[in-house]
Amino acid sequence: MEHPVDVKIDLDRDLFLRTLVRELATSLESVIGLDEASGYISLVGQAVGTQIDEMYLKALGQDHLSPEQVAEALVDLKRRIKGDFFVIEQDDTKIVLGNRACPFAEKVLGRESMCMMTSNVFGTIAARNLGYASVELQETIARGDSGCRVVVHLVPGAGPSTGREYFVATDLPLGGPDTGTVPA
Repeated sequence: MEHPVDVKIDLDRDLFLRTLVRELATSLESVIGLDEASGYISLVGQAVGTQIDEMYLKALGQDHLSPEQVAEALVDLKRRIKGDFFVIEQDDTKIVLGNRACPFAEKVLGRESMCMMTSNVFGTIAARNLGYASVELQETIARGDSGCRVVVHLVPGAGPSTGREYFVATDLPLGGPDTGTVPA
């Protein structure tokens, strides 16, 4: 008689956590709908974005990141969690990123609300350091695209009204703890 510890099954912490997040997103989407599920996941993404931003600021010994460092941090954080993001272009008004592999892997397919993690982490980091961001998810693996195309607009009104906007509180220095999000 075989024992559970002796059989080969594809289960480890990474797969378990990706499955957990997918099932949470599935439950939220089916109970309250895609928009509201995206809103709940946005709250988590904002908190995670703040924590990750603090990690980069502390490690670099800085109180805020430059636009180039923000782009590098966005690519680096996704690399660390098994994404494959890269900068397509960057100027004073935007950072355009591409992606060939989602950190959630196949678990993201059909679960667009999970993309709010990317939107909110990117928007929170950009706004905390640069004062403002609007994140536009032009293409996503979750929707069935072959990759992702994410535009982080850095100037209010420079992007289309379809993005989600992120602001840093005006009474705090750049890099301060409070970033608000406003759906466009």
